[in-house]
Amino acid sequence: MGRATEEPKFDYEALRKARMLENQACLRLKSLGVGKTVSELRKQAKEQQPPRRSYQKKVYCLTPLRRSLRISNNLTPPQSNSTPLSTPKQDKVTLSGEKKEKQRPANAPLVNLSDADLLLSSENSGRRCNSKGRGTIYNPVLGICCHFCRQKKLCGEEDCKRCGNFDVNEPCLGKTDCSVCHSSTGVFCRACLKVRYGEEIEEVREKKGWMCPHCIEEQGTKPYWICNSSICLRKRKMPPTGIAVFKAREMGYKSVAHLLMEELKLGKCK
Repeated sequence: MGRATEEPKFDYEALRKARMLENQACLRLKSLGVGKTVSELRKQAKEQQPPRRSYQKKVYCLTPLRRSLRISNNLTPPQSNSTPLSTPKQDKVTLSGEKKEKQRPANAPLVNLSDADLLLSSENSGRRCNSKGRGTIYNPVLGICCHFCRQKKLCGEEDCKRCGNFDVNEPCLGKTDCSVCHSSTGVFCRACLKVRYGEEIEEVREKKGWMCPHCIEEQGTKPYWICNSSICLRKRKMPPTGIAVFKAREMGYKSVAHLLMEELKLGKCK
């Protein structure tokens, strides 16, 4: 058999140079439609963009804030059929020619009330005295917060002029007041005072020098006697006692505070 015919040889270097010349002449770029320069493309993009809106600075006028009728001094309270109540007066005493405000008890805080805040239906008024423990009527304005249960309820005492007649100058008979600190930490309702500390509110009213657990602890009259509310126990890094009243009654203790005091003596509480 004869030799196979040889394939023709191509000069690749010559082809590369020819393509380079062709690209330099923009023949291929123009044929592909990409012969425009970058500046032309940016100019075309700017022409297609919508015109920008001119910035206009807004001027905000100062308007008075909306205030509720309870704390507003400019608005007049709505007319009601109820009898007008006496406006609260601040107790002041004169010392060395200067007028100073007398400290009010914690169970009789001074609040500015309107007739709208003092409207209580006849049903709620009759239901208020049904429960003397913590009360049944919740009132965020006139109710006094208990340090333990933190409930702002009207007390169920029949003779209480503050919760019954809405007289803010009178103390709440269903809440305690510490004779030393006169602070919110010494305010307890009837139920919490009995269950958590083993005291009756009638006995507390008769004691003019009654002190709350915080003041007793500061004076050191009762060793290991502390407040067992969840707020105070967390500050001591102690777990809240929860419903420990059943455990205290089963073990024969007068209250949860007496049970906790015994456990602190024995070193069980850390």
